[in-house]
Amino acid sequence: MNATSGNGTQNGATDQAVQPVFQIQKLYVKDLSLEVPNAPQVFMQADSPQLEIQVRNEAAPFADGLYEVAVTVTVTARAGEKTCFLAEVAQAGIFTARGIAPADLEPLLAIGCPTILYPYAREAISDLVTRAGFPPVVLQAVSFEQMYLQRQQGAGGARADVAQ
Repeated sequence: MNATSGNGTQNGATDQAVQPVFQIQKLYVKDLSLEVPNAPQVFMQADSPQLEIQVRNEAAPFADGLYEVAVTVTVTARAGEKTCFLAEVAQAGIFTARGIAPADLEPLLAIGCPTILYPYAREAISDLVTRAGFPPVVLQAVSFEQMYLQRQQGAGGARADVAQ
């Protein structure tokens, strides 16, 4: 039996209308690129390459309650002055977020969604680099919460640079 409130609406319907909704609609690779500018000579070098890793994320609404969130990972490997490879992936997703308080929406899009996407980006980079003939690159975990807090404090921009 449904109770009716003083304004004639059923409590069950009112409760459903304000329930927050968060769903993954689609995960996809938005952009993928690989450059090996010094091939084939780079494969004959004895030097171990140094990796420079950059991670950035962005979110934007594109329809009512729908947001596209993308995590872009760029890996540059250099041996001395020569670039061995440059690999980049933009792993994206479409997320439904409705009925979520504005104070909670921003952290969800800047922390929660990128945390879901990052493992897919890690896998894409590792696969791409391996297919290019290099040893796999195993990216370390990234704290999107720390990146978000740094952005909030104005100290870190929207990017995490990880030296390995």
